[in-house]
Amino acid sequence: MKSDTTIKTNVIGAAIFAAAMTLPSYHSAFAEAVPEHGIVSFKYLNYQDSQPDQERISVNAYSVMAMAPIGGKWSISTTYTNDSVSGASPEYHSHIVSGASAIKENRQAVDLSVTRYYAKGTLTLGSSYSSENDYISRSYSVQESISTEDKNTTFAFGGSYTTDTINPSNDKTSFYDKSVAAALVGVTKVLTKQDIVQLNFGYSKGNGYYSDPYKLYDERPDKRESKTVMTRWNHHYEGTDGTTRLSYRYYTDTFGINAHTVGIEYVQPLPHEWTVTPLVRFYSQTAANFYLPYLPVPGTTLPSYYSLDQRLSAFGALSVGIKIEKKIAKDWLVDAKFEDYKQRAGWCITGGGDQGLAPFNARSFQLGLSRVF
Repeated sequence: MKSDTTIKTNVIGAAIFAAAMTLPSYHSAFAEAVPEHGIVSFKYLNYQDSQPDQERISVNAYSVMAMAPIGGKWSISTTYTNDSVSGASPEYHSHIVSGASAIKENRQAVDLSVTRYYAKGTLTLGSSYSSENDYISRSYSVQESISTEDKNTTFAFGGSYTTDTINPSNDKTSFYDKSVAAALVGVTKVLTKQDIVQLNFGYSKGNGYYSDPYKLYDERPDKRESKTVMTRWNHHYEGTDGTTRLSYRYYTDTFGINAHTVGIEYVQPLPHEWTVTPLVRFYSQTAANFYLPYLPVPGTTLPSYYSLDQRLSAFGALSVGIKIEKKIAKDWLVDAKFEDYKQRAGWCITGGGDQGLAPFNARSFQLGLSRVF
């Protein structure tokens, strides 16, 4: 059901693939050497969100990833994901409406990328496909990285094109399309033996169906442009062998949403091949220009665009989590990650949050197993 396709896609993407950028199949912006070994990994994700006195969406997802070097100059990677979602979604604001909002569905997705390694850079071509009962998405991407002679600076350029087809289950005679083109440029620089910084600029332009067919009073513009700026700073501490990862991302779009994301992680290796990574992330956004904080009175004249979707309101959100990894023998790695997410209207740093919305909470647990060949 499309009303929670966006939620589910974001959760799966963040928890399983840990996508750093907005482009599908995006690899590190820093030039990589040809991998010496292949890898196969399995990930399981369980996600549950809730509001006071009601359980909402539950997701169980399984993912298998494989990467193999080819001929000393190439590598190929593929990922298969199968996830199921069930529960109930609000038809407007944070209100659950019995019956019409029930969700139970399955999604399957696969992506494939091929990378060519050069003396001072890489070229990656990628493609992905996902399908569920009312939604099909196809994406194609290209990315190139070029490093300087001393390998201390790497420039990245990328682009992608995504097409979606929506066939709402509440009206199987209707079909809607959406397409999004995106571009990214970035630079990564080694400042010192302990410090690496990165700066990326992203742009996307979409056309087509952005409304949610499962929401009451939801009519959105059929065009959307967005811009992003992301910066990262990794600092390594020789005394503890730990690394701090700081990040900031600014997002703005033609819907009127302006968003800030600040994150910090600390990666600490421990004796006996253990690694622990606590993390904190804060997010804040303004409301879309057409977000309505009230239920329209029947018969009133509505503006050209309007939506009662809570995700388009102004709010702030705080995520706190921890990841634990353990290397087993020579070739195996086990990891577990837990995150707790809380969203409140009053946490919007610019103010103006919809105080009528119920508090939103979510938690996710991920378990992984990897083997190097």
